[in-house]
Amino acid sequence: MVAVPAREPLQIRRMCREDLTQVASIEAMAYEFPWSPGIFRDCLQAGYHCWVLVAGRRVGSYGVLSVAAGEAHLLNLCVAPAEQGLGLGRRMLSRMLDIARWHGADEVLLEVRPSNRRAVQLYEKNGFTRIGKRPRYYPARQGREDAMVMVLNLHPLTGGLPKP
Repeated sequence: MVAVPAREPLQIRRMCREDLTQVASIEAMAYEFPWSPGIFRDCLQAGYHCWVLVAGRRVGSYGVLSVAAGEAHLLNLCVAPAEQGLGLGRRMLSRMLDIARWHGADEVLLEVRPSNRRAVQLYEKNGFTRIGKRPRYYPARQGREDAMVMVLNLHPLTGGLPKP
């Protein structure tokens, strides 16, 4: 019989300044054109909903959400490359959607690179639909890449309006 080491339990909590080094490191590993540590710091200071999924002290995923005027905007959702395919992205997305609902958002918008197939599949599996594109939105090796704009209606039975 072979002993398999137990994984540390996962916890989702608010991102804090002490997480920024790990978050920026994951961002740099995951993306060719990453957000800078300063952008994450600014998001924390602006009061955006910044969350991390951790095992012990190790960050495995994070998300940044802005909520205002009845809509939420998922600004960043990332999973550490070594942790991809384990359901962390789905769990973090679920937390971001719960936060949007909690704050009364009717819909969640996001931009994603069409070339990021795993992210597109995650969003589509969770009910997001494509509603447009932002031309030349992302930096790319050969110039710029369009962004796919996606939306999730949080109140599908009422056409986006809160129930009476």
